[in-house]
Amino acid sequence: MKTIFEKISEAQKQHLDVALCIVVNTKGSTPREAGAKMLVYPDGTIFGTIGGGDLEKKVIERALQVLKSRQPSTFKHDLLHQHNMCCGGSAEIYIEPIMKKNKLYIFGAGHTGHALAKYALNFEFEVVIIDDRKEFLDEIKPDGINKMNIHYSAALPVLPFDEQTYITIMTYSHPYDRDILAYCLKKPSAYLGMIGSQRKVEMTKKMFEEGMIASKEELDKVDMPMGIDIGAKDPDEIAISILAKMIAVKNHVQVSG
Repeated sequence: MKTIFEKISEAQKQHLDVALCIVVNTKGSTPREAGAKMLVYPDGTIFGTIGGGDLEKKVIERALQVLKSRQPSTFKHDLLHQHNMCCGGSAEIYIEPIMKKNKLYIFGAGHTGHALAKYALNFEFEVVIIDDRKEFLDEIKPDGINKMNIHYSAALPVLPFDEQTYITIMTYSHPYDRDILAYCLKKPSAYLGMIGSQRKVEMTKKMFEEGMIASKEELDKVDMPMGIDIGAKDPDEIAISILAKMIAVKNHVQVSG
């Protein structure tokens, strides 16, 4: 039988959010001792148990609320008065949401893409870097970076997009960048950005509006040029400025530039 930690790892690989419920303190007679654990899935199914009965039913309800709020919480339960359970003790249950990782798609394995992939690993991103130049991908050494050695046109249809997807566009070709941007504008994402000079950005906006590819409102939501303006010059500094902007988005902090 799998352990609860193996089930957590399995859920993360499947990009599932789960709530970990742990009995952290007990007083008097309780169905399970401190340390008992249970996982609650978004559909209300469970793995493990913290004691069954009305207590477990209410903990599942609380866990589903925690998954929505994304905030860990501790709840105290009086088993007799709150749950009509004759054991009569009390239990404190800590519930922690274990959320799927934010996905980061980096289109382009040049110097800045390489640097961004390396730094993003330290900030709980599931990093995927896409480039049709194998020699550039081979230079990326850190473990944990998913490398897709295919053309962007083949990658886009198979990549999953959702509200936890961060997209950075920095290929070796301006037309490729614009094609990727046009595709991703129609997909859900937490962040969408494209690298480039101010001239490149203005030309892209003009082309998209005149070609009815995207509205001004849609284009205004794209971070281009990407990143926070810190006067970055080299690829590492540019990557850090982009990562800083994505972290601000993740933490719901408004920044300019």
